[in-house]
Amino acid sequence: MTDQAGAAGFTEPSAQRLTTRETAERLGVKPETVYAYVSRGQLTSNRAPGGRGSTFDAAEVDALARRTGRREPTAAAGALSFPTGITLIGSDQYFFRGVDATELARRHTYEEVAEWLWTGELRPGMRFTAPAETLAAARRAVGALPAHCGATDRLRVAVVAAAAADPLRFDLSREAVLGGARSLIPTLAAALPTLAGEASEAAARPGLARQLWPKLTGRPADEASLAVLDTALGLLIDHDLAASTLAARVAASARAHPYAVVSAGLGVLEGPLHGAASGLAHRMLTEVLERGGAAPVVADHLRSGRRVPGLGHRLYAGEDPRARTLFALLAEVPRAAPALAAARDVVATTTRHTPLHANVDLALAVLSVSSGMAVEAGETVFAISRTAGWIAHALEEYGERPLRMRPSGQYTGPRPPQPLPSGHEPGSQ
Repeated sequence: MTDQAGAAGFTEPSAQRLTTRETAERLGVKPETVYAYVSRGQLTSNRAPGGRGSTFDAAEVDALARRTGRREPTAAAGALSFPTGITLIGSDQYFFRGVDATELARRHTYEEVAEWLWTGELRPGMRFTAPAETLAAARRAVGALPAHCGATDRLRVAVVAAAAADPLRFDLSREAVLGGARSLIPTLAAALPTLAGEASEAAARPGLARQLWPKLTGRPADEASLAVLDTALGLLIDHDLAASTLAARVAASARAHPYAVVSAGLGVLEGPLHGAASGLAHRMLTEVLERGGAAPVVADHLRSGRRVPGLGHRLYAGEDPRARTLFALLAEVPRAAPALAAARDVVATTTRHTPLHANVDLALAVLSVSSGMAVEAGETVFAISRTAGWIAHALEEYGERPLRMRPSGQYTGPRPPQPLPSGHEPGSQ
């Protein structure tokens, strides 16, 4: 109907008309490009009342935007808020595809929660397996790193090695992406060096938590501690558009393959304000246990102008629901009692003057300190867990038009035109 009506120069009185400038903004192009569309027959125009300029039918412009993959008509340029069906965060709880995330993590394994996030289907007994060739490549690459490298360094290298071993990594179909994700996540865990000497019985049993445990500590695993680790993995899978997830979505928007998407997420995760935050809480809890109380440790942090790690979250007014869930499970682990008491002492000491509550970093620190894990263990758990979330967001982004997240810079440099900078010619004195 649009083409025929436009060709006849007829416009319904009720149709919304756009100026050339409005049409260009809606399409995300220059006005000159709008006129090019008209000359090629992709748009029809009418003279504006009074003969000044042209007007365009809004519905026709929107249809062209959809066909050409141009800017969404309802989205502001550079907007970082966009629809997602993955995670919803409320005032004191959060949901994965509409289901309470803490209940999912408590009742189901990490792999089952990941499948729910990816597909919206719950698949009891789901297990991920690392292909032998991919795992061998990742282990060789990780084994070549200097001894001082941290776990995140190893994970980044393992992702690159896994990508190089997958000739089908550029297949962005849903089935291919999910197949790659199910093999990449256990590869990341298995590529890390084992701290318990020979592979333990726990590592040989199915389930990512059992495979990961001997990579985090040399102590034997008990069922209660494994339950805490598995729940932590499930809780941390996604948390809406955190900084690393935004980076992953930007990569997916550029149609980067899933391994590159995960690499983008890992690059952001390493910052002390994101995935590495649990290491700060680990150090603090260790010091609290050594000094016999939280008061002097908290005082030292405040005196030096440092924030107390593991407290407060910009999205929750009260206690982080992830921390609340993990604290309840840690209370069932006898060897976690001292570290759990230290964490509660930190909260009680700090909240005498400041209404702050525990976040998930403090809960991860209780797990790592009580299990004899390294300082960066919480970051390792965070990174491997969040890989599934990055894949979920990549799948969602692959279904959108490419390169839609293209904000504009607000130039603040010298006003052009500026003269060419003066300098010595090569060989001049």
